[in-house]
Amino acid sequence: MIARAPRPFPCQKHLFSLDPDVHYLNCAYMGPLPKSVEQAGVRGLQRKRSPNHITAPDFFSEGALLRRRFAELINCPAPERIAILPSASFGLASAARNLHPAKGQNIVLLHEQFPSNVYAWHPFAQQGIELRTVRPPDDLARRGQGWNERLLEAIDRQTAVVAVESVHWADGTRFDLEAVGRRAREVGAALVVDGTQAVGALPFDLSRVQPDALICAGYKWLLGPYSIGLGYFGPRFDDGEPIEFSWMNRQGSEDFSQLVNYQDAYRPGAIRYDVGEHSHFIALPMLIAALDQIQQWGVEAIQAYCQRLSEPLLERVRDAGFWIEDAAWRAGHLFGLRTPAGVDPKTLAQALAARKVFVSVRGTWVRISPHLYNEAADIEALLNALAGAL
Repeated sequence: MIARAPRPFPCQKHLFSLDPDVHYLNCAYMGPLPKSVEQAGVRGLQRKRSPNHITAPDFFSEGALLRRRFAELINCPAPERIAILPSASFGLASAARNLHPAKGQNIVLLHEQFPSNVYAWHPFAQQGIELRTVRPPDDLARRGQGWNERLLEAIDRQTAVVAVESVHWADGTRFDLEAVGRRAREVGAALVVDGTQAVGALPFDLSRVQPDALICAGYKWLLGPYSIGLGYFGPRFDDGEPIEFSWMNRQGSEDFSQLVNYQDAYRPGAIRYDVGEHSHFIALPMLIAALDQIQQWGVEAIQAYCQRLSEPLLERVRDAGFWIEDAAWRAGHLFGLRTPAGVDPKTLAQALAARKVFVSVRGTWVRISPHLYNEAADIEALLNALAGAL
């Protein structure tokens, strides 16, 4: 059977409340709330003003629904393996707390990956464990391919953990997580993936990657509110120790009349890693609404839309002297422009913002991150702003 490409999608700006005079190409910084998500938050606020309507089962039912929605998004057959988190750093710290490299082993990281997935591993360096950082090659002609090759080569029989991103947060380089997962399993290493800058806009199939943990903040490509995220924790973490000792994570906690019959046993799967007060009656409905919207669009369609939208931009900025990663190793929803010699990325971003074109600077990169609310006029505005600033 021949796989069908995602059907062409019209711009979805009407489902957001963005300022029509602003060209927001910065979803990797913070995703705007769809109107449906905003409305879910308002309903949550209204619900909280009359707490008598919030019953004991409500503390668990929306969490269970959110787990199912995220499990569907990443093709996870067991929703109980999804934890509700307050942040990506909380989830990564939970993973690090329950992995136990031995002296002489190593932890493989990526050069300049997001700090939360670096700081979580720093304490191990004091225990005689090498933090092995994989740098990209200097040769731009094969940067993405060479970086992926170096990553696989860095994983050896002494590797205890591979902690990487699916898409590099600063420049959009894609990493072949299926190959990384195979290599990690060959040597018995745990694979911990920060999916914050990919899941929701780039297809992720848990059965193909087989990570031990997948951690995602909810306020970027999942289009949810700030201070809520989600994580998958595989069997390697089944007997782990959570950061918090919440009463809600224990067996029998659904029965409020029996809470002082203290339990050592946790609820099944990854629920032990839930943050305390995870049944947030405003944030949970918002993130559920966001995942419902993403599923309605389809992640494949989101990625295809971003790729099509960006094609004219990529052709023209190359002519202006910017360097961009090869398409085989670049994400459509997030990519970096390396500025020509003599052009300061921060100054350039400030000049774009003055023209109401919003992007990010991360290191030496001008990071562009479109979504379905963007249209050709946003790309044209970016091109005009770049031309005016150079």
